[in-house]
Order: sequence, then structure tokens, then C-alpha cells
Amino acid sequence: MDKERFPNKKAVEGQKADLTDANLSSANLTSSILTDANLSGANLTGADLIDANLTGADLRYANLTNANLTSANLTSANLTGADLTGADLRYADLTTAYLIDANLTRAYLTDANLTRANLTGADLTGANLTDANLTGAKGLHN
Repeated sequence: MDKERFPNKKAVEGQKADLTDANLSSANLTSSILTDANLSGANLTGADLIDANLTGADLRYANLTNANLTSANLTSANLTGADLTGADLRYADLTTAYLIDANLTRAYLTDANLTRANLTGADLTGANLTDANLTGAKGLHN
């Protein structure tokens, strides 16, 4: 993590308008308010985003490998091309989220809300979708 640029959660929240390509790997961003934040291309590998509010956030091509997004609000977030390999998305709200071409390999989506989410081209290999709400989700194949 870039400790100089982002020494704490408040610094991250204060820069939410432009966190493009930011290195926030292993950051503790629990309960952060990052609504409409631009995190495109950001490195959030192993970051702790439990209960974070990422409504409308731009996370295109972000690296969220092994990130903890338990109970995070990702309503209408753009996760196109994001790497969510092994991410914990239990109880996350992904209503109307864009997950086009996202890598969700081995992601935990237990009890996640994916209502009307766009999963076109998403890789769900080994993902746990137990009790996930997929009502109206797009791009799912049998």
C-alpha cells in the first residue's frame, strides 16, 4: 500500500474522486464511504472493505483478489474486467452492478444480492453462489 499517499482510511475517503490506479493492497477500509469513487485500475488485493459503501463506484479493471467485501454495498458499481478471484462477497449488495468480463473465480457470493446485475462474460468457475439472489441477472448461462 502507498502509505505516503494514503496513510489512513480518512485519506482514502478524501481522495475518492480520483483513486485511479491507487495501490491500496491490504488496506483496512472497513466501513469506508466511497460512493461514486473512481477506483479504476486500483490494486485492492487483500483489502478489507467490510461494510464499505461503494455505491456507484468505478472499479473497472481493479484488482480485488482475496479482498474482503462482506456486506459491502456495491449497488450500481462498475466492476467491468475486475479481478475478484477468491474475494469474499458474502451478503454484499451488487444490485444492478456491472460485472461484465469480471473474474469471480472461487469468489464467495453466499447470500449476495445480484438482482439485475450484468454478469455477461464473467468467470464464475468455482464461485460459491449458495442462496445468492440472481433475480433478473443478465449473462448467466445454464
